[in-house]
Amino acid sequence: MPSDPLTVGNVLRQQARTRGEHPLLVCDAERLSYADAERRSAQVARGLITLGAGKGTHVGLLYPNGAAWIVGMLAAARIGAVVIPFSTFATAPEITTQLVDSDTEILLAAVSFRAHDYRQRLTGIKDAAPLLRHVLIDSEPSDGADDRLLEALEHDVDESDPLAIVYTSGSTSAPKGVVHTHASLLGHQKVLNEIRGLSADDKLFCNSPFFWIGGIAFAVLATLLAGATLVCSNAADAGETLDLLEAEKPTMTNGFVAGIAHLARHPSLPNRDLSSIRRGNLYPIMAPEVRPADPELRHTMLGMTEAGSVITISEDESDQPEHRRGSFGRPAPGFETKVVDGELCIRGPYVMQRYYKRSREECFDDDGWFHTGDLVRTDADGFVYFIGRRGAMIKTAGANVAPAEVERAIAKVTGGSVAHVLGLPDPERGQLVAAVVALEDGPEFDEAAVRDRLKAELSSYKIPKRFAAVPRSDIPVLSSGKVDLAALQKVFDA
Repeated sequence: MPSDPLTVGNVLRQQARTRGEHPLLVCDAERLSYADAERRSAQVARGLITLGAGKGTHVGLLYPNGAAWIVGMLAAARIGAVVIPFSTFATAPEITTQLVDSDTEILLAAVSFRAHDYRQRLTGIKDAAPLLRHVLIDSEPSDGADDRLLEALEHDVDESDPLAIVYTSGSTSAPKGVVHTHASLLGHQKVLNEIRGLSADDKLFCNSPFFWIGGIAFAVLATLLAGATLVCSNAADAGETLDLLEAEKPTMTNGFVAGIAHLARHPSLPNRDLSSIRRGNLYPIMAPEVRPADPELRHTMLGMTEAGSVITISEDESDQPEHRRGSFGRPAPGFETKVVDGELCIRGPYVMQRYYKRSREECFDDDGWFHTGDLVRTDADGFVYFIGRRGAMIKTAGANVAPAEVERAIAKVTGGSVAHVLGLPDPERGQLVAAVVALEDGPEFDEAAVRDRLKAELSSYKIPKRFAAVPRSDIPVLSSGKVDLAALQKVFDA
């Protein structure tokens, strides 16, 4: 007998049958079991059908991390609709641009999140997005469809059907919609779960927004496939998040370290029992006995939206020898890789289908390779080392400088300060290397001392000629959450 297609709906139904009462999500006070997720998403799916949705309908989600996001995603996916995640940081013009580009027909949205008023931002949005037929704010579509129609639509979903169009960050160019199928995202996460050991017994704490590829794929879909529990928090108060972690006892972590700086700085952290966390990359909140003395000697991961999350990874979470400092692991199974003029190129079943509204010929070369724009080097054992983004390289007096290398060096000599390195126009050198250091509570930035320490880490031409130190809250960010480098240059205009 052939096996069921690898689709979100089939995975959900299987987990609901075998692990119905097991929690799929714990997000602050919210609890969502696998049975709850199946029941609630079926109800929303029937409501979407009543609104005219079906296979191929583009359904947008504008929610913070939580049950509403997961239920909406599951509801759309199980009837063959295409999920369009929207950033909760997005401004009204950014939302409009993505609505138009993605051809979103139905938008499910929260009324607000923190300081963001989505009701106000969506006022008059239908006039600007002609294909948008329905906007539901803080409400679900009325459940009016017959169960038999839902079952028929579910049965028609194939693993080769598009599951989501996930937008890139837009840090170096206009955001692009990346098309992924059920099979590509789910198949990829099955492989990654085996490598990192995510199982049904685990609780994964993740701080990545679900609208990023690391959230929807490496957290939500990975958890669903494993039958595990996903733990997240939207609490503004770090103490509340630490309370949640102590109570829920996650076993693994994943996300971006800068996003837990407020947890690492909280005065109660040394007295917290977070010993349940044994694996993952959010080192600052891990117990001292499993926290690395030097994170640069642990493998990290390289990923991107076009690859469906992680490209390079390692199952070895122990400290590496000095010659492997800064390793990003090896390419995950399922990826073919090659390096051309320093640029990483990939192909394989987990790579995107294409950018939305662009042909495959525009996205891939004649041999099917996707050119990532990531500059890397590899060692004799096949481990990958990230140098920087092709478009972000700084050309100063004829020499190339990778911002990521300088940022790592500044973090090392300052004990972890977050710096953003960029090139400033200069009539003699072409560009000057400049660094903006994000200030936290504590001692002021000592520029002279940092320059002196950097001499042991970097060639002289790589040491920033100009420094600026500003409060972290003043660092401009895009709606993706990434730093707005164009706006950051204005720090040096004063």
